[in-house]
Amino acid sequence: MRLEGKNALVTGAGRGIGRAIALALARDGASVAVADINGENAERVRAEAETLGRKAVALRVDLTRRAEVEAMARRAVEGLGRVDVLVNNAGWDRLQPFLESEEETWDRIISLNYRAVLYTCKALLPGMVERGAVKVVSISADAGRGGSFGPAVYSGTKGAIIAFSKALARELARYKINVNVICPGLTETQLLQDCREQMPKVMDAVTRAIPWGRVGTPEEVAEAVAFLASPAADYITGQTLSVSGGLTMM
Repeated sequence: MRLEGKNALVTGAGRGIGRAIALALARDGASVAVADINGENAERVRAEAETLGRKAVALRVDLTRRAEVEAMARRAVEGLGRVDVLVNNAGWDRLQPFLESEEETWDRIISLNYRAVLYTCKALLPGMVERGAVKVVSISADAGRGGSFGPAVYSGTKGAIIAFSKALARELARYKINVNVICPGLTETQLLQDCREQMPKVMDAVTRAIPWGRVGTPEEVAEAVAFLASPAADYITGQTLSVSGGLTMM
């Protein structure tokens, strides 16, 4: 039980990788705040976490609205007592070539993938700084490290998460706050299913290029997050870890 007595907040935790993260943290002993724009999904994951014997709260939130994020932070603290682990997981993309994309799409991708990370950190970090010895783990993507065919704006936001997290890690080290990034490679999520439908040949080629011979699972990403959230990672900060079966080695 690496996280016994700890409290975690996971954004975008209603399904996919976020759900797997919330449940992995609960299995490791943490109480969890399950934040998602879909309240029904959040409630289902909250119930799953409670079956593991952990306290859990469901928080419906639109992360692109700062007032809602601030309210989410207050409700998480009220429900759990404090937040020791913040996992910025929520993200979104619309698969289309950049030259065919419109500013409205850019704004939505930037707002959810990057600005929402700023909102959650700004809302929760002041209280976390007072205690120290807490963890921030943000979910980027290998597309943010080396680019990707198709999601240009998405890649830009994921690269921004990496740069922001490294700078934040330097700023917060004096308070003993660890800030790290996980970059999933191809993972069995709804986004991957969408990619397969829109670009089947590209997805088949990329999958064949993975040294491990398959795409990843949400649970494999979640285990990496659980490690970085645990005391075993107390001397690790400002790092970016790819969970990609070896597709990205940098």
